[in-house]
Amino acid sequence: MHIEPGFVAPAKVILANAGAVTVVAWGVVAHLKQLVREPWAPLKTVAAAAFFSVFMESFHMPVGASELHFVGAMAMYLTLGFVPVLLGFGLGLLVQGLLFNPGDLIHLGVNSLSLMLPLLTVHYTMGRRLFDKSLNQRISWARIVQLDAMYYAGVTGMVGFWLFIGEVQTPFSAWLSFAASYLALVAVEPFVTLLAVKGLKKYEETPLVSRLFAVKNLQLAK
Repeated sequence: MHIEPGFVAPAKVILANAGAVTVVAWGVVAHLKQLVREPWAPLKTVAAAAFFSVFMESFHMPVGASELHFVGAMAMYLTLGFVPVLLGFGLGLLVQGLLFNPGDLIHLGVNSLSLMLPLLTVHYTMGRRLFDKSLNQRISWARIVQLDAMYYAGVTGMVGFWLFIGEVQTPFSAWLSFAASYLALVAVEPFVTLLAVKGLKKYEETPLVSRLFAVKNLQLAK
């Protein structure tokens, strides 16, 4: 999902950075509100950034117009919560850029939006209802696949958008190859997500899990 330096004009990069800063600022305000009832909220963001960085660095390969990464988005979203993962994406990309790929810092805003905007879409269309016990929405294999499919459709769509407005002509077939490669994640990541949620649910009453993770509000399908 990375857009390499040089693909997007500097003026458009500035606009992307402004958009990313706006999303992060909104997330920080939401995070500060969480601190009143969840003092451990900052640790959730740090954990999200750490897990995301490990996932990203553990598997990545060039495909078509960009790269295929193991993101672990829904596993983090369902176990750590929306705002920590939203901020964790930006923080994780920043840390990875500083430590491993300084060139990627040029497109920090571009790549952050590619991950954050699809998460916003997932949360405000399907995801947040899963955290509301009063709605009796249950986590199932089918529901996780739906979330993953929506999220990665958003990610690949964002990459297509950046390439479309970019300065370098990119064949549609190159983007199509990249988008098709994410079908592998939609097939694999739900296993990881379901195992993570079920594993943490078993220990949801323990002090560490109840404070650091968000699984207590989730209900598993029987």
